[in-house]
Amino acid sequence: MGSHFLSIIYSLGAALSFGAGNFAGGIATKKSPILLVIIFSQITGGLILFGLVLITDQALPGLYDIFLGCLSGLFGNFGLACLYKGLSKVKMGVVAPVSAVVSVVFPVIAGIYLQGLPANTQITGFALAIIAIWLLSGGGAKNTIALHELKLPFAAGLGFGMYFIIISQVSTNSILWSLVVARIALIMIIAPIVLIKEAKKRYSNIILLKDNFLTIMFAGGCDAVGSMFFVMASKIGRLDISVIVTSLYPAVTVLLAWFILKEKLTKAQWTGFWIVFFALMLITATGSPQF
Repeated sequence: MGSHFLSIIYSLGAALSFGAGNFAGGIATKKSPILLVIIFSQITGGLILFGLVLITDQALPGLYDIFLGCLSGLFGNFGLACLYKGLSKVKMGVVAPVSAVVSVVFPVIAGIYLQGLPANTQITGFALAIIAIWLLSGGGAKNTIALHELKLPFAAGLGFGMYFIIISQVSTNSILWSLVVARIALIMIIAPIVLIKEAKKRYSNIILLKDNFLTIMFAGGCDAVGSMFFVMASKIGRLDISVIVTSLYPAVTVLLAWFILKEKLTKAQWTGFWIVFFALMLITATGSPQF
């Protein structure tokens, strides 16, 4: 029972971190190009994680953990690419909720396959949480969804879901190193694209970062801390529960936008926000697992 609740606490820490990081990243992308925000936030997060590696004197990872770190970074980068391409071509009200729900479904299936079915109350909590994620991400808006529009958001959700699954499988004594490797893999892919694009623009966009850099650093730091909390949660608890609770981060982003930016929330988002509480109560409840 102790490890179950500690896993929930770590997952909530991941949700808070990811939610705050997404909020900061959203503000940063209003002033700076998205690719620049991603790469500099990832560099910041990687440096923070590397600093933690040095402080904790963590042993070097084995080849398998390095492989998992690289693979998770590739899937994370694939998810980001599909997400941003989808946002540029498809309605945001379709891309955000579909990618958010798909990114949860695959890790939940993997968790059930690896660890068996959770208690009935927790399964009900999963269902409510998925509904809440859909509503908080904008799924409550009236959008006509064409089948071809689902390809990119589905691919983005698949990429993020695979990232969650793969990074959760790293060795306990190599968590920080594996997260550093994942960021190195992502940076190595994005950096050449950024350099080519910015070289054409004579680096004019990089100048825009100077007034935005602290926000980008904060976003990168939150992403790094969130990833660390998630892996810790998945190592001591169930993968499906860790993913579900962590994926409630849109509630944090939405609340920050409402409180700080005074953005109005839709009825669907308010509904999703209150559903979160019921979902958490059911997920944190303990009961006899199903087999």
